[in-house]
Amino acid sequence: MDVRQRTEEIEHMTFAPWATFSDQSRGRMLPEEQDPIRPVFQRDRDRVLHCKAFRRLKQKTQVFLSPEGDLYRTRLTHTLEVSQIARTIARALRLNEDLTEAISLAHDLGHTPFGHAGERALNELCPDGFKHYMQSLRVVDKLEKDGRGLNLTWEVRNGIVTHTKGTWAATPEGRIVRMADQIAYVNHDIEDAVRAGVLDPATLPKDCTAVLGQTKSARITTMINSILANSDGDVKVGAEENEAFLALRDFMYATVYVDKTAKREEQKVDKVIGELYDYYLNHVDRMSNFYIQLAYQEGRERAVTDYISGMSDEFAIRTFEELFVPRKWHVL
Repeated sequence: MDVRQRTEEIEHMTFAPWATFSDQSRGRMLPEEQDPIRPVFQRDRDRVLHCKAFRRLKQKTQVFLSPEGDLYRTRLTHTLEVSQIARTIARALRLNEDLTEAISLAHDLGHTPFGHAGERALNELCPDGFKHYMQSLRVVDKLEKDGRGLNLTWEVRNGIVTHTKGTWAATPEGRIVRMADQIAYVNHDIEDAVRAGVLDPATLPKDCTAVLGQTKSARITTMINSILANSDGDVKVGAEENEAFLALRDFMYATVYVDKTAKREEQKVDKVIGELYDYYLNHVDRMSNFYIQLAYQEGRERAVTDYISGMSDEFAIRTFEELFVPRKWHVL
């Protein structure tokens, strides 16, 4: 018996009966030999952690576009906070922590530069539309490793594509990630908005904070405890906490997410994304070789969408400046 098999045996001894067991995975699109040390979901977690798209998240917008200061969230720090919350819940419920972490780390790999403003811009430009959760799946299936993809398990892929809306994940671990994603972004966006001076914490709805708590830590703890108290055979949150949380989320959408001060730069995103899209659509040869080949295989629109969605904020701005902003002429 090797290390992996021993780990799988321990899972059956310690996990809840409704957990997703590593040795019962539906498998990968391309069959592979098992790793002698790592079960399949731990292996998936490692593949995500080491891929290029994961590293790009450090320079992709969460809420505030290219904010000054080191304390504001990026798409990467958001991802890590989602992972922490989701793993805490999974461990407490005796579910598969490796699967939970793999989905958490991969869920936003397909996000555009400039956050949801970039996503909206690409969605209007692309003939087939653009959804970041679908793009995240495309990243791990097709774009990583020069077109070979990461060949992740069915369970991780299912959790990625269902993390935002629509049908819930087929596994309890995937459903945990969906809840953890919302818990994380609502609460850390409140903290960032307060730091940015666009939200007075005293204006948070009193009926929400009375149930959830006055601080970020208290609200996250309340939601985790509610999930732990109400989950038995499925992942659920208590009715009172869920109602308060949804009201708090609605408050954020009605205030911070549309705040003129915080979002004034977003009107420029349409211009940047639109100009880049049109330029590369007409100059496919200016993209890297991988995307040039992709254009021949799947069409220009698909290749340009993949190329732009993979850009970091800084790279998109720098590319726009190089292409469209005149440079000073220096006489030598």
